[in-house]
Amino acid sequence: MNFLDMLGAAERQNHSMLCVGLDPEPTKFPGKLKGDANKIYDFCAAIVDATADLVISFKPQIAYFAAHRAEGQLERLMEHMRRVAPQVPIILDAKRGDIGSTAEQYAKEAFERYGADAVTLSPFMGFDSVAPYLKYEGKGAFLLCRTSNPGGDDLQNQRFASIEGEPLLYEHVARLAQGPWNLNGQLGLVVGATYPAEIERVRAVAPTLPLLIPGVGAQGGDAVATVKAGWRAGAPIIVNSSRAIIYASAGDDFAEAARREAVRTRDVLESARGEALKL
Repeated sequence: MNFLDMLGAAERQNHSMLCVGLDPEPTKFPGKLKGDANKIYDFCAAIVDATADLVISFKPQIAYFAAHRAEGQLERLMEHMRRVAPQVPIILDAKRGDIGSTAEQYAKEAFERYGADAVTLSPFMGFDSVAPYLKYEGKGAFLLCRTSNPGGDDLQNQRFASIEGEPLLYEHVARLAQGPWNLNGQLGLVVGATYPAEIERVRAVAPTLPLLIPGVGAQGGDAVATVKAGWRAGAPIIVNSSRAIIYASAGDDFAEAARREAVRTRDVLESARGEALKL
């Protein structure tokens, strides 16, 4: 199956739009794992095992592994996820953005070394920074569009005076992803949950693309508003929560606590979808 097929299958099987982000920070680890970077795999694998039947996707953030020289642990984790949850697609959160042979190497890293099903990218350097990833048949690529951080306004919320209608930069990115850049139907967009009105604007511009929506949970995004703004039948949304789930407990019951929080968040999202269907 290609990435979109995997998303649809996981959504149906797990009745979920929830993505669990894997951002392992050893200083925040619970109990006997605390402070031990050699336990990154153990911590993340326990979270995966506890939530694999509840999610539409997992999203490991590569910087949290690389900063601790734990790329080998990430490789083990990717293998573990494919073994215990083969139905759940894995989005490697790398936010790469470069051109030419460098982009080809980053694509090889994401899809060949780590075996990710999709990757996050920065589109700032244009289509030739995206094209090498699209050569991998069936893989997905999510372009940063309207991010959840306050500094996103510095560029994303600026207008294109030279383009008819003067669209905002993030709207222009969405149009490119929906249209000429999406050669093989592999693209999606990253839109932060902290801006539900802008999720709705992105959805209007890109009615069929999958949206990866971080910011629910610790960052304060409203799950119900997010679903109402972004979910449409046939156009999946992947609502990410990281810290609120993986650090739900500071004790040795961290995996059980992560499962409880994942159940709660998934059910909130599903309830919001039910409300959206009534509209």
